[in-house]
Amino acid sequence: MLSNQELRAMARGQLKGKWANPVIVTLIFLLSALVSYIPVVGGGLTLILEGPLILGYSYYFLNFKRGNNPKLEDLFFGFKHLGSSIALYFIMWIFTLLWALLLIIPGVVAGIRYSMSFYVLCDSPDMGAMNALTKSKELMRENKMQMFVLGLSFIGWGLCCLFTFGIGFLWLLPYMALSMVNFYEEVSAVPAGNSPAEDLSKA
Repeated sequence: MLSNQELRAMARGQLKGKWANPVIVTLIFLLSALVSYIPVVGGGLTLILEGPLILGYSYYFLNFKRGNNPKLEDLFFGFKHLGSSIALYFIMWIFTLLWALLLIIPGVVAGIRYSMSFYVLCDSPDMGAMNALTKSKELMRENKMQMFVLGLSFIGWGLCCLFTFGIGFLWLLPYMALSMVNFYEEVSAVPAGNSPAEDLSKA
């Protein structure tokens, strides 16, 4: 298993000279969050859109990591699997909230435990939300602390982005996303060079 420093260095190398499209995809992804501010229907739209968009964002960076020439439309991959992506987002939200109601730390642990779920679903979209959660828990069984520390390592960058009126997040989020993808491939040993769609066809 690579160290967090190596995972982040790998992500920076993968993005070197290729920032433009990930930044554009991230901008569209962030703009989608504005629907939550629509009066009356905003909350419902967020519930419907967030899961598919997170799945699509994960799918884009999986393909980016695997050298599969990701396209802008990859961001909308989740809408091809609307039911499972919405179900996964909703179940993760409920489970994490329920653990957080006990104490903050169990909520954090639950979030880490489920953190690989969308990547798992990208590789096997037909497996369903609950199976993706179960697989994520298996992958994270011995790796929760490293994921926790990896997440903490971006806090300083996040604070710096606040001084750019949030614009810096357009570069930070792709960096984080690729670091997480690198982590996922380390813990799952998914062969590099395979696209999520190819993995599905072999399932």
